[in-house]
Amino acid sequence: MSEKSYQIKENNQVMIQGGEKKVMKKILSVALSTAMAFSMFASVAFGDDTLTPQQKFDILKEEGIFTGYPDGTAGLDKEMTRAEFAKVLVELLGLEPVQGKLSFKDAGYTANNWAVPYIEAVYAAGIMEGKNTTKMIFDYNGNITVQEMAKVLVVVQNLDIPTETNNNASNWAKGYVQAAINAGLINNSVNPLANASRTQLVEVAYAIYLAQNKPKVASYDVQEEGKVVEFTLANSEKVKVTLETPLKANVATEVKFTYNNYEYTETVTWVVTAATKIEGVAATNLKQVVVTFDGEVDAATAGNGGNYSISGLEFESYAAVSEDGRTVTLTIAQNNGGVLDQQKEYTINVSGVKNADRSRTFNQELKFSPVDTTLPTVQEVVGLGTKAFKVVFSEPVQQSTVVSTANFQVDGRAVSGYVTYQYPNIAIISTDLAVGEHELTVRNVKDYANFTILPDTYSFSVAEDTTAPEVVKATTYDLSSVTVEFNEPVKSVGKVYHTSSGRTGTATIRDNKVTINFENNKLSLAETTVYLEAVTDYSNNSANREVKVTPELDTERPTVVGVTAEVNNGNHEFTIEFSEKVDPEDVKNTANYVLKDKDGKPVVGKGFTTKGNPVNEPFIVANSQDRKVKVTSIGELASGVYTLEISNIRDKAAIGNAMLPYSTTIDLGDVERPQVLATSYYEVTRPGNSTSFTGLDIIVHYSKPMALDGAGSVLDANKYNFHANVTSTVYNPLPVNTQVSAINAETVRISLPAKEGGYVNNDQPISLRVTNVADVNGNYIAGNVLNTSVAVKGNRTIGFKTAKATDNNTVAVEFNAPLSYVDANDFEVRNTVTGDTYNVTLVSHNGAAVTFDLTRSNKFAPDVQNYEIGVKPNHVVNSVNFNGLKVAGSFDIADAVKPSYVKDSVVFTQNADGTTTATLTFDEQLVVAANPTAFKVFVGAGEVEVTRVVAVGAENNQVAITFKSADVSGQRVQIYSSENFASSKFVTDVANNAANTVEIVVTGSY
Repeated sequence: MSEKSYQIKENNQVMIQGGEKKVMKKILSVALSTAMAFSMFASVAFGDDTLTPQQKFDILKEEGIFTGYPDGTAGLDKEMTRAEFAKVLVELLGLEPVQGKLSFKDAGYTANNWAVPYIEAVYAAGIMEGKNTTKMIFDYNGNITVQEMAKVLVVVQNLDIPTETNNNASNWAKGYVQAAINAGLINNSVNPLANASRTQLVEVAYAIYLAQNKPKVASYDVQEEGKVVEFTLANSEKVKVTLETPLKANVATEVKFTYNNYEYTETVTWVVTAATKIEGVAATNLKQVVVTFDGEVDAATAGNGGNYSISGLEFESYAAVSEDGRTVTLTIAQNNGGVLDQQKEYTINVSGVKNADRSRTFNQELKFSPVDTTLPTVQEVVGLGTKAFKVVFSEPVQQSTVVSTANFQVDGRAVSGYVTYQYPNIAIISTDLAVGEHELTVRNVKDYANFTILPDTYSFSVAEDTTAPEVVKATTYDLSSVTVEFNEPVKSVGKVYHTSSGRTGTATIRDNKVTINFENNKLSLAETTVYLEAVTDYSNNSANREVKVTPELDTERPTVVGVTAEVNNGNHEFTIEFSEKVDPEDVKNTANYVLKDKDGKPVVGKGFTTKGNPVNEPFIVANSQDRKVKVTSIGELASGVYTLEISNIRDKAAIGNAMLPYSTTIDLGDVERPQVLATSYYEVTRPGNSTSFTGLDIIVHYSKPMALDGAGSVLDANKYNFHANVTSTVYNPLPVNTQVSAINAETVRISLPAKEGGYVNNDQPISLRVTNVADVNGNYIAGNVLNTSVAVKGNRTIGFKTAKATDNNTVAVEFNAPLSYVDANDFEVRNTVTGDTYNVTLVSHNGAAVTFDLTRSNKFAPDVQNYEIGVKPNHVVNSVNFNGLKVAGSFDIADAVKPSYVKDSVVFTQNADGTTTATLTFDEQLVVAANPTAFKVFVGAGEVEVTRVVAVGAENNQVAITFKSADVSGQRVQIYSSENFASSKFVTDVANNAANTVEIVVTGSY
């Protein structure tokens, strides 16, 4: 090897070195670090790893090691020239191209040759010497062979050349090839004389690249609904990252992870075209509901109006799915006559709707409130030949305001003809029109919010139409329905049938779509021809049309969406909602339902047989689109948990799909009888015939939401008797014209009419009898009769029912009646031993439940003893109930604060028996169950056995955990509370509050 100088790029600085020893030292320092990577060559060069040669080429191209061909291709199937090989070696080994030297005599080997600087660099480094060292011919355009490439690998790694060889390489190369085979650099089955391909060079270059660089992310795969991302690195390693927050569909998100001490931050997008959730529901008019998804939905299930329901309303059979497949517009059925109420809250049930790839089925209830604030407008005017035109409105409009021709003028003149209304927003006006441009004026048309269209003028064109409607496409729904779409609105259709003239159907026309119902003459599964005779447009062009369809059989099983139970007329009613229409005959079969008690035994009696089957025949609920079924008992069932089993019910598909057996538990546990929490009265001046007299308002607070109608209604004046004489024991009915009204769900006002002389004297208590009132679940007041003394409003107050500290500065209070207003300034927390007081701030208020925080940095002691909350003394109270009764009194605060581990308090002790004890300090006195399963301990990478858990410490506020590890010094120690730590109450305070979970990660030391 000759004495030559060369340049190496090092840390972006150019260094000039000279001499053979220095050259080889530098090359070896690079090469030896890649020895392990080169050893992969025997496998990677022949496709044994996960990345394809193209993927590897792309990575190397991005790094500037490969360039590719001008057309952008990698040319992996091509052979590699010696010049190209030289360039790759320069880029890989960090050599600096050598300018200004021309060591070889090849034709075209000039300063303008792109390859010269790279050839000079590898020559200077002693890596390649040329084909003919005597004549100094490099042969830069010649192909490099496998044996030549093997020599370079051996030289770079400074491998020993064996004396014994067993290969068919050229004599000069046998030793190099054998060295490469022995080192595992090439496979002994490869022909050394063959030209090396660019693919083989890519594999070698890639192995070198990996050894010298941080592996890049080659690809990623989002898994488990966006919760996990699996990254594939350039070295074929896979790294699985579990995310704390799942990715949002189609939103670019940065994901960070560490691999082999390399930090990665990658932008990841979970590409989802199929919907993953329902984004929302809205109604901007009073006849349509729009359901929006975050991706595409399956047109067949999403377009089935039967998959959506609102109590009391019915949707059209076919919903409109938007072109992008993300929104569904539901229209209330024309024959239903229903209209949404402005700003009323509705609940829509979506069930059986699948996303585009059918991987997810949506069964969900969503709330929405219609808000229509927009006037209707004309969206489109279309000429339908010379005898009619079509007007499309921006929203559903009232038929009665559309059908009058007086509301339409063409070119300033009244329309002579008639109007055909097509629900919900189309008017077709039949009248003679001249060919050309026209102007339409529309007025007096109203939407269902009674907003009237503003008079305006719209331009439209009329052209002669001499062609009958043409079929655009046809869609089938199971074997019983076909929708045929035409290229223009259809006025009428004669006979419709399929296969033969006897297999007729009934046609329904809406605009340019004809929906044919073949319920009684179902289609076959094979390709079927549907015939439509006398298809006529509004220019009276008519023709017979036919279209071929291949129906797709509905194979989706019905499922139970939900089961609810309620008491009605003294019986329990179970309402079962299915995902689609179900067969009425299957519904009636009582053997398809079994009710069992909490022990799994059939319920007998109360309307159920010895097998638990209902005695009453189940039935489909009216206006439920054949999706809701009711099963009724005979009499009210006892409280408790029941199991309802349902089976063998089919849907209404052409070939009925039977449901899979379904079972659900139903808790009929609300049997608590309501009570009267508080009563009060106050006198009210009411107008009489000629002067004003005194009336009486009695306020009654119940403990639960009460029935406002039905047999147990608290608004029935006949449920109350009273007497206003303190010495009387006779209860009288309420006076005629007494009004009973609800203040809220738990409170009623009984307003007695005015009476001369009033009802009470000297503000004495009156007596009230309440009989046969019930809560919303049908539970009647205890004993069905309550006699109570009613104090004058000024003498009644609202008191505390419970109070407990839920953390170190929060107290949750329940009052004995709902409050309408809470003023935090009315209250204080007091230490009953020291007399210290603490102001509070209001956190939340929900009826009788109120949460306060201590102000500023005030905290409860961890054991929360000797505290009470109450109204400030000598304070004007503002916190009142709905009748103005004020809060009074105080209440002891119970301890509901969980004990917590004191951060960084763990201490390790080395035991003589080869174990270690970790002592954890908590913030209050403890009660510890001596159960070793309470904690898990890891030392280094492995879990160790916990042998003992006990309470220690002078104040009993420490837990000692002993585990099998002789020495934790300098090791990573992890201590976690077990999964059932809280529920099993392994560690509690003296008030039996389970301790907060423990997560400790420290370096062990004694």
